[in-house]
Amino acid sequence: MKIKHLLLGALVASNVFAFEVGELPSITNREAPDASQTKVYSFYNSIKEAKNAVVNISTQKKVKAPNLQNHPIFSDPFFRQFFGDSFGSMIPKDRVERSLGSGVVISKDGYIVTNNHVIDGADKILVALPDSNKEYEAKVIGKDAKSDLAIIKINAKDLPFLKFASSNDLQVGDVVFAIGNPFGVGESVTQGIISALNKSGIGINDYENFIQTDASINPGNSGGALVDSRGGLIGINTAILSRTGGNHGIGFAIPSEMVKKIAKALIEDGVIERGYLGVSIQDISEDLKDVYKNQKGAVIISIEKDSPAQKSGLQIWDLITKVNGIAVKSAAELKNIIGTLNPNTKVTLTLLRDKDERTISLTLAKAKDTETTEVSEGAKSGISGLEISSLNQNLKNQFGIPDNLEGVIVSKVQQGSRADELGFHTGDIITQIESYRITNTKEFNQAMQRYKGQTKRMLVNRRGRIFSIVAK
Repeated sequence: MKIKHLLLGALVASNVFAFEVGELPSITNREAPDASQTKVYSFYNSIKEAKNAVVNISTQKKVKAPNLQNHPIFSDPFFRQFFGDSFGSMIPKDRVERSLGSGVVISKDGYIVTNNHVIDGADKILVALPDSNKEYEAKVIGKDAKSDLAIIKINAKDLPFLKFASSNDLQVGDVVFAIGNPFGVGESVTQGIISALNKSGIGINDYENFIQTDASINPGNSGGALVDSRGGLIGINTAILSRTGGNHGIGFAIPSEMVKKIAKALIEDGVIERGYLGVSIQDISEDLKDVYKNQKGAVIISIEKDSPAQKSGLQIWDLITKVNGIAVKSAAELKNIIGTLNPNTKVTLTLLRDKDERTISLTLAKAKDTETTEVSEGAKSGISGLEISSLNQNLKNQFGIPDNLEGVIVSKVQQGSRADELGFHTGDIITQIESYRITNTKEFNQAMQRYKGQTKRMLVNRRGRIFSIVAK
């Protein structure tokens, strides 16, 4: 009987699942702030000098009214009799549009960095220093709309200015201060922490690598300073994420390393020149993860003619994973890395092609300045619910499609079909399937037959936007 109980106990014990969690030691002490009647906790010393270098910027822009002076209606006797002698005074007149923002003095001789949108289009820019009633008229040294940064200068000497701290040293949780000089009422300082780093895809600027902070950033603070606890400049406040215009704890600043590079280029050359690779890229979508073995990077989906990318032998579907040994995690990261390099810079790209890793070296060129319709029913495509037609000259003329664009046009997508689920739209132009360039329905069908039963990456051009669809 005793042996039976022992066996039963062992059997029960063997079926018990024990799970241990990691635990911190118990709290044995709590420390309160010093309750001395003569002492307070303060960040005054952290920002006392920094706030003196943040200025108020006011702009004036003359908006011309339409020229209606000689319009026949204003000399018509009927209207003059009806409205009286004041009828002529109803003609719209020119007006002056005013706006306010902030800026940061970065040199003792009056160079100031601010947001491009603060001064863009202004006829007159006035700068007011902290604790001063004097206004200076500023001139524009250079501006860069793609990063939303601009440099202006005032004729002054021995100004307090902010020193740059490296945004590469920042960590989430660091204490920061957002300093502005909005509305012409003096400095405004808010305190918070860094909430996130390297934020992109916000849709604010062409080049995005934002510092996200919960320190309040409001419209009048645009162009102001984000500083660390030493008072070092770590970013330029640029935007908030809000539906109402008020601060909801999500503000963005342009990191100081980007600000420093662009400011230096604008002051020395008046313009910013960026490296140019000549590719269109996208992130690895959910459908593409298996194809690229769950690696991160930027997928090439288009290559421009005579670009450094084409000359070096880069191919569509290449996955760029590194630039000069620096890991690339997304399309936005690749764009930012290339955008920080100068034209004629030699770079080495690490990429994945057909599951093999390889390297390609090339020299960047100079970046160029910025740049649902039904069709007749076509042939079956091999994808349920998708019909295609050859892209002839008549269709190009009819739908305003560029002459140099080749492919097949999607003539019909049946609602609820497999084609609909994949995301095809009527009017899409399919330009490539895997390594096969598509110029007509015959080539399309040959490529579909070649990859029958396999996962196929397809390049689609939708009104000039290029992206991939993976058909399984």
